Amino acid sequence: MNLEYFIAKRLIKGKEHKSSISTPIIKIAIFAIAIGMIMMLITIATGIGLQRKIREKVAAFNGHVLISSFDNNSSVESLVPITKDQNFYPDFPEIEEVVHVQGVATKMGLIRTATDFDGVVVKGIGEDYNWNYFEEYLVEGRLPDFKKELNEEILLSSHIANRLGLTIGDKAITYFLKKKVKSNSKPFIRAFKIVGIYSSGFQEFDETFLFADIRHIQKMNKWKANEIGHFEVFINDFNKIDQVGQKIYETVPSTLDSQTITLKYATIFEWLKLFDLNIIGIIGIIILVAGINMITALLVLILEKTPMIGILKALGTNDWSIRKVFLYNAGYLILIGLFWGNLIGIGVLLLQKYYSIVSLNPETYYVSTAPVYIDFSYIILLNVGTMILCLLMLLIPSYIIAKISPTKSIRFQ
Repeated sequence: MNLEYFIAKRLIKGKEHKSSISTPIIKIAIFAIAIGMIMMLITIATGIGLQRKIREKVAAFNGHVLISSFDNNSSVESLVPITKDQNFYPDFPEIEEVVHVQGVATKMGLIRTATDFDGVVVKGIGEDYNWNYFEEYLVEGRLPDFKKELNEEILLSSHIANRLGLTIGDKAITYFLKKKVKSNSKPFIRAFKIVGIYSSGFQEFDETFLFADIRHIQKMNKWKANEIGHFEVFINDFNKIDQVGQKIYETVPSTLDSQTITLKYATIFEWLKLFDLNIIGIIGIIILVAGINMITALLVLILEKTPMIGILKALGTNDWSIRKVFLYNAGYLILIGLFWGNLIGIGVLLLQKYYSIVSLNPETYYVSTAPVYIDFSYIILLNVGTMILCLLMLLIPSYIIAKISPTKSIRFQ
């Protein structure tokens, strides 16, 4: 045990004495560090959690990259079919980041009940559809089964079901316009059976999509069994979506176009990028405030221990050794604040993660509860970064020790 650590330990015990002037200041500094860590943990966990949750929801409805005919790019409805006989389907061997490719089609329709009606976009899916990206949003009933013969099972959103007064087992009478409308032509009519109800909390999608067997759309559009509206491509790392999207664009035939969801829903993802700036700004302000509190506590501690500093200098101790005594002491106080901040902060995040205490307006935030993402890598980085930055901020005020005269400080009261 070196001299600096021994003196710092005695200094810590000394400040705990009730008569110590620095005690309330030190408690405030520890409290500031703890509160700052709690706020930083909540800011990062909820910010990243919201980003990831919204990205997952957009991808669940669209995939990460969409491959379609150029004629279908600006249309909600699949107008021109493309064949499944592609080099990239069902596997995409050229691009290792791709984990799944599925074919879908969309068609606009209208659900009518005895008292009301509502427009929908029927999303036709087949046996290659991966429900793993969507099943968490199922709130009632079961998922449709489209792997066997053509059936009338559908998955409807709770938003549409509540608006039209429909529930599990009800028939959803849906009307579709024909491509070439004549004065005496009748629309296509399908009596779908509701077997499941979903709720993603994403208002833009919940009030629009109905999931049905793609073979209904193929029959109404007079398409072949291997013709679809577009492909949905899923990748294993969203952070690489722009690079993978470019690779896909270069790989698919020139007759097809590809578009990432970050481009298709540019407004949403530009809004999400603002969260990064907000997180950085909040963390910077919190660390600055915590550092200022630690600087105040250190200056008060130096002022209170001025006679001790003079004695150490008189005994031949150099300035850097004395500065290290106070830096060790400040480091100990920061660790106490970090400990309580992590304990309370992670506890609050776990409560939100498993019990969803804080709710949000889905029309504004696209989620009904505040999502939380907990990763110990960013928690460790946040703690280490806070510790280092606070200690660096304390180096300058600790320089005041070099200005203290041994003769005057021993007589200091």
